[in-house]
Amino acid sequence: MTLTVYGASLSPFVRKVRVFLAEKGQDYTLEQVNIFPAPDWFLEISPLKRIPVLRDEGEGADATLPDSSAICGYLEKKFPAPALYPQEAFPYGKALWYEEYADSELAANIGMGTFRPMVVNRMMGKEADRETAGKTVGEKLPRFFAWLDREIGAKEFLVGGAFGIADISVATQFVNLAHAGFRPDAAKYPDLTRYLATIHARPGFAACIAEETDLLKKFGL
Repeated sequence: MTLTVYGASLSPFVRKVRVFLAEKGQDYTLEQVNIFPAPDWFLEISPLKRIPVLRDEGEGADATLPDSSAICGYLEKKFPAPALYPQEAFPYGKALWYEEYADSELAANIGMGTFRPMVVNRMMGKEADRETAGKTVGEKLPRFFAWLDREIGAKEFLVGGAFGIADISVATQFVNLAHAGFRPDAAKYPDLTRYLATIHARPGFAACIAEETDLLKKFGL
């Protein structure tokens, strides 16, 4: 096996790459890395201290690539079938936009606003910060939920009528929201709720979610 993913299972970005690899039908090894603090060897292959990092020994012993977006772009070129990026210019650009939207603002608000105070705190032996999480869900996240609900509408997938990087990038963030104990209100955001249920049921997502749920149970979460 030539592919190794370095990172922590509960990271939405590690999950993003794992689902991408599953959809491509590619085997890999997952090496757990704790970046609090990051070991010196990891900083050498991830200068921004970000997970995941991909190692592809098929490209050479030192062939490593940090950042989930760079990794997925690389994997698309190396394993072009099935395609997970649209081929046409505008849908391709739209998919990149959804990926950036999910990786930046959506990730920051869900991660720092719900997952860290509710899950990371408890894994580190601290009390859950329910006040911060509740405020985030009540005041900050509704605009994301509402926009995505409108964008999805009656569609099955976000771009081009096919499952791809846009769906992976958005849906992986909502797994962390669920791990923190929150979900979009189905009555207010029916299309988003339907969409997420469908995407999270795909084998790649379902396997990660089951594995992570078992891990959280070991921490009493």
